Amino acid sequence: MDNLTICFLVGVLFLLILVSCVVRWLRRYEDYGVDPAILSSFRTRIRAWWILFGSIACVFMLGSFATVLLFFVISVSALREYITLTPKSPVDHQTLFWIYVFLTPLQFVLIGVNPVWFESVTGIVPYQLFSILLPGYVFLVLPGFMAISGDPKRFLERTAKLQLGLMICVYSLSYVPAILTMKMNIPIELETISELPSETVKSLVLPDYFTSVSGVNFRLLFFFVVVVQLGDVFQYLWSQLPLRHVVASKINSNRTWEGVLIGVISSGLLGVAIWYFTPFPQWWHAGLIAMIVSFIGFCGSMTMSAIKRDRGVSGYGTLIQGHNGILDRIDSLCFAAPVFYHLIWLFIR
Repeated sequence: MDNLTICFLVGVLFLLILVSCVVRWLRRYEDYGVDPAILSSFRTRIRAWWILFGSIACVFMLGSFATVLLFFVISVSALREYITLTPKSPVDHQTLFWIYVFLTPLQFVLIGVNPVWFESVTGIVPYQLFSILLPGYVFLVLPGFMAISGDPKRFLERTAKLQLGLMICVYSLSYVPAILTMKMNIPIELETISELPSETVKSLVLPDYFTSVSGVNFRLLFFFVVVVQLGDVFQYLWSQLPLRHVVASKINSNRTWEGVLIGVISSGLLGVAIWYFTPFPQWWHAGLIAMIVSFIGFCGSMTMSAIKRDRGVSGYGTLIQGHNGILDRIDSLCFAAPVFYHLIWLFIR
């Protein structure tokens, strides 16, 4: 870890402690007009943030493999919560077996594998494989595999819902640890040339010399998680304004157009505020990307809320005490991750 990464971690830790203390302090004034429902929502979110940020920080110290493994476990848990709500036939259990045992692990293996080694052995860039494995190949084979099982009842519904679950819980979420494995072209600072071995310095052509910095990848991952999670909170808070134009009352009555608009702008300002910790060339790059992923995260939250309303449930599970489920906490991340990943390629590569 470099000093900039440590400062970013300390800043996030300080923010978590500050928010926790504020919520704890406000609980004393519930009898003086403080909405207990809002405080309860914040308490559950804060506990989820502590678990999520703490887990990411710990596994990063163990390396990118541990980070990929963490999100693999989260992906399997989220997919399990999703599958429990979808209509299934007994003959689908064989398909689910191969999804859990083979397809989902393969998706994350393609992300965690050393790209230089993999390309030298196979001649294929791993990025090309993990980005098209599920939507390009599995989604074509999966319906045929389910048809072979011989049960035509609700076949189209079963197939579509299973494909959607794979897209959200496995494919999209896999882009989060993929941020750590990206090889980004970050120019080396002139001051660090003196720290390199003399043999290396002699072979350098300064304008063309680039290095891959793991701390940069980690800060980008943390930047993404912070912006999306706080963007969701901004939208929730601003949706409490007196002027309320609810986006879709039957889907989520806590989201208003005013809250979404001001929340997205607030996320952009947050992105600008922490731009210093990112490798984005300009401050407005960080602000624009923060606004985009915040809005995509809102679309993800609304989508998953619509699925819950369709199935007549209030949450996806109770794996973590005090929470509806893992998928309830990471729905925004799932939808925003692929967009953020490709925006990095656009602005940095």
